[in-house]
Amino acid sequence: MTYHILISDPLSEEGMAPLTQADDFAVTVDTGLTEAEIIQKISNFHALLVRSQTTVTRAIMEAAPNLKVIGRAGVGVDNIDLEAATELGIVVVNAPDGNTNSAAEHTVAMMMSLARNIPQAFLALKEERWERKQHIGVELKGKTLGIVGMGRIGAEVAYRAKGQRMDVIAYDPFLTKDRAVKMGIGYGTLEEVLAASDFLTVHTPLLKETHHMISTEAFAQMKGGVQILNCARGGIIDEDALYEAIISGKVAGAALDVFEEEPAVHHKLLELPQVIATPHLGASTVEAQENVAIDVSKDVMQILQGGQAIHPVNFSSISPEVMRKIQPYFDLAEKLGAFLARTMPDAIEEVTVYYAGDLADQEVAPLTRNTVKGLLQRYLGNVNDVNATHLAKKRGITINEQKTSTTRGFTSLVTVEVKSATVTHQVAGTLVNGLGARIVKVDDYYVDVTPAGHMLLVRHKDQPGAIGRVGTLLAQYAVNIATMQVGRSNEGGDAIMMLTVDKEPQKEEVEGLKQLDDIFDVTAITI
Repeated sequence: MTYHILISDPLSEEGMAPLTQADDFAVTVDTGLTEAEIIQKISNFHALLVRSQTTVTRAIMEAAPNLKVIGRAGVGVDNIDLEAATELGIVVVNAPDGNTNSAAEHTVAMMMSLARNIPQAFLALKEERWERKQHIGVELKGKTLGIVGMGRIGAEVAYRAKGQRMDVIAYDPFLTKDRAVKMGIGYGTLEEVLAASDFLTVHTPLLKETHHMISTEAFAQMKGGVQILNCARGGIIDEDALYEAIISGKVAGAALDVFEEEPAVHHKLLELPQVIATPHLGASTVEAQENVAIDVSKDVMQILQGGQAIHPVNFSSISPEVMRKIQPYFDLAEKLGAFLARTMPDAIEEVTVYYAGDLADQEVAPLTRNTVKGLLQRYLGNVNDVNATHLAKKRGITINEQKTSTTRGFTSLVTVEVKSATVTHQVAGTLVNGLGARIVKVDDYYVDVTPAGHMLLVRHKDQPGAIGRVGTLLAQYAVNIATMQVGRSNEGGDAIMMLTVDKEPQKEEVEGLKQLDDIFDVTAITI
């Protein structure tokens, strides 16, 4: 059989070689097509390869009855309708590793240019000014590089910085002290990394949790004269706050490859002589373009020939019968993971999912992936049901499944346990006929809570007045309580309150609750 491949965006010719040189693959390259033109053309194709120019819509997929796989030559898949692909049984693959080296090298190049004022000095020469004193720089040797985000690119930057004899300290929600020691770098909280850094670089995805994480408050925690780099995603750094920090002298300089809104040709930061910038060139090398095309081409070949992809980004297939039995638990599993993600104070080392009752007789690996997906989504982008366990293992997280017939009165029960170096937390949930997903236990406390919306988990001492004080203070903050559940181990001992509220609790409201008598800890959770 001959498989027909449509490539609708420009890809490296060398990168397409695995496809173009194979006897049973016929490759058509036709770039710059509109959606309507692709719809007209795609009916007989088995695979579609794109970069970022083509938006792969539901309409395109529905017009392609033979389409088995969509390949994205790069990391992000925002231009592909993943929900439609999953519904239509189309596998989506990407190439998350191909540009790692390129992005890391660009970050280090920007750091060196920033330290030595290379762009400014070159611009002076272009303007026929021979300036030396004005462009005195600093050495990297002996300086501390703070890295926020220790995924693939952050780790590569760390290795290169050590080669420059820099001291490296890093923060990542999934970085453990043991892993940091093995990498030969320092381990710190976000606050500790901010305070220690002479140079600070960010390598996180852009999520709700990371948007403007480098803010006015963050700059206030830094050393005077710190230098800032962002070659990851626009929006991680609050650009207005960065501008003010540079004007005030708190920040000595900044090197930016990305901006919140691009192209950023008229950005006020570019008016400052302390700022150097490039137009989103982190992955723009011949090698990176070739690598991502090779990676995605190989995955497309694997899928069409009946193999397993290395980098799938949506559901793998399971039998319809198994799917019918476990599908109702998908949402519950993901929400249990998301709930626990908010309760962990440090890096997660181990996740165990216990299945009891009817689920103990089923293939539950997809549910485990959904649980891990919920756990990781707070911190990582591009997490899905297929790649979640892969991403967790790459971060040193051990994942276990256990099955038991003991259900404690429930038809089926899913219990998720998460361990870090300092704490272990559990949450258990089930499905209730007519009511849907319910959380029935948090650690050692029995509750009955719908895992949805905005919640407050309050750990407190079981004393008269504790509940009233919480309610009174929330009323002062104009936070309306929708439901409340209380669980306790014994009278007068430790207890929890689970509150659902009508709006997302703000940081100052949570901190205010923590100051109340008999309150041990308060965690805001939004699912």
